[in-house]
Amino acid sequence: MVNETTDQVHGANNDPAATTTTRVAPALPLQEHRLAVSNLDLLLPPLEVSVFLCYAQPAPTAAALKEALAKVLVPYYPLAGEVVASAHGEPELLCSGRGVDFTEAVGGSELKELRLGLVDEGVQRLVPAKKLAGVVSVQVTKFRCGGIVVGCTFDHRVCDAYSFNLFLVAWAAAARGGGGPTPPAPTFRRSLLAPRDPSPRTNSTDALIDRLFSPLSSVPPQQAPPSKATAVNRIYRISAADISALQAAAGPGRTKLESFTAHLWQLCSKSSAAAQAEQAQKLCCMGMVVDGRSRMSCSDEYNGDEAMKRYFGNVLTIPYGVISADDLRRRMTLAEVARDVHRWVREAATADHFRGLVDWVEALRPRPAAARAYLGGTGGADATACIVSSGMGFPVGRLDFGTGRPAFASYHFPWPAGAGYVMPMPSARGDGDWVVYVHAAPELVRVLEEEEHTVFRALENSYVFGY
Repeated sequence: MVNETTDQVHGANNDPAATTTTRVAPALPLQEHRLAVSNLDLLLPPLEVSVFLCYAQPAPTAAALKEALAKVLVPYYPLAGEVVASAHGEPELLCSGRGVDFTEAVGGSELKELRLGLVDEGVQRLVPAKKLAGVVSVQVTKFRCGGIVVGCTFDHRVCDAYSFNLFLVAWAAAARGGGGPTPPAPTFRRSLLAPRDPSPRTNSTDALIDRLFSPLSSVPPQQAPPSKATAVNRIYRISAADISALQAAAGPGRTKLESFTAHLWQLCSKSSAAAQAEQAQKLCCMGMVVDGRSRMSCSDEYNGDEAMKRYFGNVLTIPYGVISADDLRRRMTLAEVARDVHRWVREAATADHFRGLVDWVEALRPRPAAARAYLGGTGGADATACIVSSGMGFPVGRLDFGTGRPAFASYHFPWPAGAGYVMPMPSARGDGDWVVYVHAAPELVRVLEEEEHTVFRALENSYVFGY
């Protein structure tokens, strides 16, 4: 099944590039059916997330990538379908086998000339705009040097980054062929996240959920968020030594991610202070995306069910804290801020919270809900908001499509919300460094780059490509 079109678009550095789009269907036929999304999927608005992988020469060919994609779409069949509306107006998956739109483009430059750190300039054209009907789109851009960039865009309502990482690893394994361990098959068992009837939720369970989430109808009218054009997208690097220093300063028992989040929170407060002359917010809300798979897998209810580790979908919650900018800037040490981060992350990182959240959504349906962290939390519209989503599980070292691991890889999430979004990931160098994707207001980006004690460093091409 191939539908082919040819179009003219602009490639990297605004050079014209001819593109050809085909549709890659699963290698085996599929009985068309509908697959419900889970209650936790229903907490996600229609957002598109992208990821891109840079391969220097030798690089996998588009033909090899297509052949492997057709194979991996058999176990990952929902990705070859589309999102449609149910009878109640909620999203659900039509598993039709329509396939994945696959675009081939020719870049007008050398791969090493891409300015990867300046995402809006160097990356935006290398990831596809998701087709309205499909779940995933792929774009492969070939450069004069023989290198390529593989870009993917997917519907966040269908899966989170953890799930899409499973797919990427399976795709790479299919391209390599035999000789290595076969990645475990994904599971789409919605019963793993089925609501309980009756629900044994407690007052404390409900109090936390009500703090973190709200029916969309109860959210007060917000000022229109800044457009995508006013937000700035960057990718930085952070050295392993700086990460370790942050963790040491944050105190015993704090993870690297908690320490990093505390540092970022203090920088956010400084960006708010810098803009106070323009009546900027005086409260700072910091949220963190927490994956519930490991928490639920270890619970007595699941008895160590390995299926949760292979579950494909969204298993996320977003706890947050709100502190005044003055306290963050002037009165609190990094260790004190990290202690607060640890407190509200630990409070939500439990099987009881995730099970209660599933039940809460069930009682609310079909009314939609929203995460309060995106809206400033208890600080409301007067708070500046930023969300940290850990990409430390990004399996960059396992994304060898038969010609070697990528020289660089990152997620890309230029979402239309007003809150900032920051995602740290392991560097493809495998040396303990991080690369950090940032989507934020210009005021915060200036602080990240200019603050005396910042750990955010420019991403130089010499760092990525080794010259």
